Amino acid sequence: MRIERAEVLVTSPGRNFVTLRVTTSDGVVGLGDATLNGRELAVASYLRDHVAPLLVGRDAHAIEDTWQYLTRGAYWRRGPVTMTAVAAVDMALWDIKGKVTGVPVYQLLGGRSRRGALAYCHASGSTVDALLTSIRNHLELGFRAVRVQTGVPGLGKVYGVGTDQRAGERYDYEPAGRTARPVEEEWDTAAYLRHIPHVFERLREELGPELPLLHDAHHRLSPNEAAQLGRSLEPFRLFWLEDCTPADNPELLRRVRQQTTVPLAIGEVLTSIHDYRTLITEQLIDYVRSSPAHTGGITGVRRLMDLAGLYGIRSGFHQPTDISPVGMAAALHLDVALPNFGIQEYMQHSATTLEVFRTSYTFSDGLLDPGETPGLGVELDDDLATRFEYTPAYLPVNRLRDGTLHDW
Repeated sequence: MRIERAEVLVTSPGRNFVTLRVTTSDGVVGLGDATLNGRELAVASYLRDHVAPLLVGRDAHAIEDTWQYLTRGAYWRRGPVTMTAVAAVDMALWDIKGKVTGVPVYQLLGGRSRRGALAYCHASGSTVDALLTSIRNHLELGFRAVRVQTGVPGLGKVYGVGTDQRAGERYDYEPAGRTARPVEEEWDTAAYLRHIPHVFERLREELGPELPLLHDAHHRLSPNEAAQLGRSLEPFRLFWLEDCTPADNPELLRRVRQQTTVPLAIGEVLTSIHDYRTLITEQLIDYVRSSPAHTGGITGVRRLMDLAGLYGIRSGFHQPTDISPVGMAAALHLDVALPNFGIQEYMQHSATTLEVFRTSYTFSDGLLDPGETPGLGVELDDDLATRFEYTPAYLPVNRLRDGTLHDW
């Protein structure tokens, strides 16, 4: 069974998404997520102009060989654009193999290791009271783990904090502004470090000790600042502290790890197993945050998690709503199959997105399940997708109060 066509589709039903559609000589169709937030068209061009012509005529069943061909066979290797493109091809081929064999992809990965994947939601508020309202709204929806982000006194817009919800309202936050240039936000690290411990103290008083709470520092702290934050949060028993310092230099995590016992999650901006070598072999992290959509697909992430498992490190895949339902499905098939699964990020896509991408995965009682549909279990409505044209959108830029550009 040979690959006959590889098409790149760009649509924007509330968010910008890039999808690779691979069709075989037998008419079997596979979908892959090629979305890279703020750089969508770079991946679309990479696929359309450089990768798609190489796929035509290849054996659609040769997933591993194709993965090696696109990663090791290329002179320019890795990086977010390349690995997102590779991920899209990989997902599409796994989707095809599942459909041809008549089983969901997780069965091809060895079958179930659990009946569902524990999911965490995003809750936020400009104040602690607003944050508590958001948390309670999510608990009513069935979530059993919560990532919490809050405003910082004296600052305006802060990453991860959406519009304050009233009781019963749905969380709907879009950090990528549909603007010609990124929005610039202000940041004050000292104010943040003073405020966050009080937030978690109040949350534990109100919610008790059992609810898993997660928090994202979003690369904004130096190693010493990250260690200070970790120590101050230890009494509140976080499930994890995410991206406490930039992941560019993994050696910096040694200093953080030596000074705090708070579990660390890092990696949503990392794109290959090579980026993780020091983090994993020195056990500097507890959770891998990469998304299959940006890390070489199912094949790339399964290889990464096999290495992580040798060191007791678990998964916590990055899956916000700027990754399409195709990428979400790929993560879920890995989630239920991996022996070292940890937790799964879950932000529900908009109703419009879910009309364009018809999914078979479900959420119930805090758990996500990929479903039993052969392949990945996602279908794309072409006619509806064409109604939503691409619109430039960018994540914010961060500056300190004096105007210095800061990590975001």
